[in-house]
Amino acid sequence: MKKTIAIAGLGWLGKPLLQRLKMLGYLVKGSVTTTESAAKLQQLDIDAYAVVISENGIQGAPKGFLKNVDTLVIMIPPGLRRNTGADYVLKMSHFLTEIRASKVPQVIFISSTSVYGDEQQLVTEKDVPKPTTEAGRQLFQVEQLFFNSSDFKTTILRFGGLVGESRQPVKYLAGRKDLSSANDPVNLIHRDDCISIITEIIKQEAYGHIINGVHPSHPTKEDYYRSKAEELQLVPPHFAAPIEKAGKQVDSENLSTILEYTFKTKP
Repeated sequence: MKKTIAIAGLGWLGKPLLQRLKMLGYLVKGSVTTTESAAKLQQLDIDAYAVVISENGIQGAPKGFLKNVDTLVIMIPPGLRRNTGADYVLKMSHFLTEIRASKVPQVIFISSTSVYGDEQQLVTEKDVPKPTTEAGRQLFQVEQLFFNSSDFKTTILRFGGLVGESRQPVKYLAGRKDLSSANDPVNLIHRDDCISIITEIIKQEAYGHIINGVHPSHPTKEDYYRSKAEELQLVPPHFAAPIEKAGKQVDSENLSTILEYTFKTKP
């Protein structure tokens, strides 16, 4: 019997993941935040639902979205970079209640390496996160809510900075002067590897784990962005002489030990 996968958040990562899983023979559905977007996707033969999660609760069609789901992949970012004062923990608590009511047995929660603080230096999944930003603090709280739930098994997947296709951060840094953190190691991952890692978790039914999704190559920011700028024929960014110690480096032990995963694309 075909397994049903639901993807909460059909965005830059969610859409191609849906296509990959459909190609592999899974029944896949996804959520977006407007009925207009859901209608457009339905015209493309994508089983899409409008689900809006806010601090006041959930609007749209969460019950239809979560009905008869074997695995739910959650990729709903905190959206706290602009200091909006949003309560991501409260929003996801509402979603957690709905997931429990729908009796979804397995969850993959897409998190971020932002849960680790810069002062932690070199970290793996064995290290307890010590977030220093509001987004990181709330994200870590939500991780714990899901991971500690006894109603379903959750794998937490902490991705590094996402790159792929047109998404390359050097485009926003090209030509800029006196950037800080020259010696910080980069913690990046290509979208192709993100999709492959999520797919392997589903295939192997590897639930109940915490996994860092970061490419093992960690050049310094200065070296990486200079190289990428030259590759894309952009003006390289200029970094100020580093005056602080290097930031965190996030490594993954569980990708190889649990999934036996080998990275395919260098970010």
